[in-house]
Amino acid sequence: MEIILSAESNKALVRRFMDAYNHREMEVFEELVAEDYIDHVFEQTGRDALKSLFTMAFEGFPDWYEAIEDIIAEDDRVWLRVRATGTHTGDWDLLGVKLPATGKSVELNMVFIWRIADGQIAEGWELDDNMPFLQALGVVDYTEFGKPLEEVFR
Repeated sequence: MEIILSAESNKALVRRFMDAYNHREMEVFEELVAEDYIDHVFEQTGRDALKSLFTMAFEGFPDWYEAIEDIIAEDDRVWLRVRATGTHTGDWDLLGVKLPATGKSVELNMVFIWRIADGQIAEGWELDDNMPFLQALGVVDYTEFGKPLEEVFR
């Protein structure tokens, strides 16, 4: 029998997840994230794969923090807008490419959508504003043609 939570309960679950994430309490994920969690961004399945992804990110950005700006829930979905900040002080595996520490501070605006099932986060989608983030790390740069537009899109 499927457990159906109220919108407020679903928001509370996601807040607990974000708190555990920000405090690196991965053991709490056993309770909050479904074992067969589906990640639609990185196209992977499983709670352990999600934990591994987070661990890898924390190696590159040990002070990474995601502050909740907005949270909305309806039915079995929770939408979350966060402002993430961190300092790139460790090597970071960026899609299979090791990026040596730059020491640069970065900010990233993100939107998450999570589906809640049986009292756990079962499925997730994410939309990030990656361009300013990657530019701050020196990974990408505007072409000469695009440089006049750089400030417009920051």
